[in-house]
Amino acid sequence: MKTPKQILPLIEDGIVDEVISQLMSGKEASVYVVRCGEHIRCAKVYKDVQHRSFKQAVKYQEGRKVRNSRRGRAMEKGSKFGRKEQENVWQNAEVDALFTLSRVGVKVPQPHGCYDGVLIMDLVTDNDGDVAPRLNDVSLTAEQAIEDHATMVHYIRLMLCAGIVHGDLSEFNVLVDSYGPVVIDLPQAVNAAANNNAQEMFLRDVRNMRLYYGQYAPEILDTRFGEEMWALYQAGELTAETVLYGEVADNHAEADVDSVLDEIKAAFEQMQENQERIKAAQAPEDD
Repeated sequence: MKTPKQILPLIEDGIVDEVISQLMSGKEASVYVVRCGEHIRCAKVYKDVQHRSFKQAVKYQEGRKVRNSRRGRAMEKGSKFGRKEQENVWQNAEVDALFTLSRVGVKVPQPHGCYDGVLIMDLVTDNDGDVAPRLNDVSLTAEQAIEDHATMVHYIRLMLCAGIVHGDLSEFNVLVDSYGPVVIDLPQAVNAAANNNAQEMFLRDVRNMRLYYGQYAPEILDTRFGEEMWALYQAGELTAETVLYGEVADNHAEADVDSVLDEIKAAFEQMQENQERIKAAQAPEDD
């Protein structure tokens, strides 16, 4: 296929030998299957901020730090240099998250470097060596749903223990390989301790997994792992070995109507985001 212009410098530098096919096109990035020497990998090409439509990006960027004070001031002012630096921070957030999560035991694609807006990482495959499907594209038995949901809860717990909240976790950001779920798409990952929206995002991530797997195993719908884990995290008691029960103490105080409405609104917005992702993935890629 025609080589995307963003990947041309990587071919010239010998990092990529060949672009085999386009894997998907989304609002934030396009992903290609590439050959790097003897290895078949994928190249994630981030779209320029002017062509990216990730909603409420400011909420995700809160708490991200840069070591260089000049760059930090430029980002705050929104200058051309500052916007470029903000893009670098956005892209490096995914690279940093992938390395961190791989180290603590979360199954993610192994990264191999980010070069001028192109992230090279392992291609996740199934038993037959084909590209692994998204969770949204597979059907599960009740037994498999319970097992994979437990795996995802464990991964989410490991992420939180590492101080990371995915922030956009759904059935569209999980692949299923020969051994189970693989977490992908982390440019919006947030610092659990430094972002004021972290709790809201964390609970939404857990809720999305609960609702998806719960359609195959309804007993999952009664679990409350998100609230349990966040309470333990805030108390400094959450570890990779903490036994979780999926329960929290009932609060018999008067219901917080505003919170309930906010959750309904968040669920509706997530549904719209998911529908837009499907449309974007099906749309042809511009040259």
